[in-house]
Amino acid sequence: MKPHLNRRSAIFALALASLSLALPSFAQVSNWKIDPAHSSVNFQIRHLAVSNVHGAFSKVTGDVVWNEKDPGKSSVIATIDATTVNTDNDKRDGHLKSPDFFDVANFPTLTFKSTSVKNVNGKLQLIGDLTLHGQTKSVTLDVDGPVPPQTNNGKTVSGFSATGLIKRSDFNFGPKFAPPTVGDEIKFTIDLEVDKQ
Repeated sequence: MKPHLNRRSAIFALALASLSLALPSFAQVSNWKIDPAHSSVNFQIRHLAVSNVHGAFSKVTGDVVWNEKDPGKSSVIATIDATTVNTDNDKRDGHLKSPDFFDVANFPTLTFKSTSVKNVNGKLQLIGDLTLHGQTKSVTLDVDGPVPPQTNNGKTVSGFSATGLIKRSDFNFGPKFAPPTVGDEIKFTIDLEVDKQ
């Protein structure tokens, strides 16, 4: 091979390497871990058809795979610790943990595993399988975010919220307490802060 061809090949290889380094970060898939200290799940449900009872789960763990170039290829797996349910009433919280509702002795966690991500009018939707009380059903969550990544104490962090609505009857959850004693619909919001890995 002639020397000038070798030089051209070397220059071309160098140009390709430089181009790959110059590609923006959004062309890459990034992995994130849910920060339990700054994440939670909040919910509300009707009581006697006259008021809303609010509650929360304080421990959420899991992972997010974010594809900024093609969000539809992103994924979320979240595990919610049912034993952390809190409605600011010890007696009610104890009842919620009993076999009448969450039955935390047999079902200590709730899980959400996304199956697809869609862009609907400029907003993301998470579709996935929610497992509650041993029953798994597909749910759709409306996403607010994700927010642009920020640096905090040397870590890259981001976050988003996802809201949804489920029916207790779909999960055979608390069947002893039919509406209007306890409403069938549960509205919930998952607030997540995630750390880049």
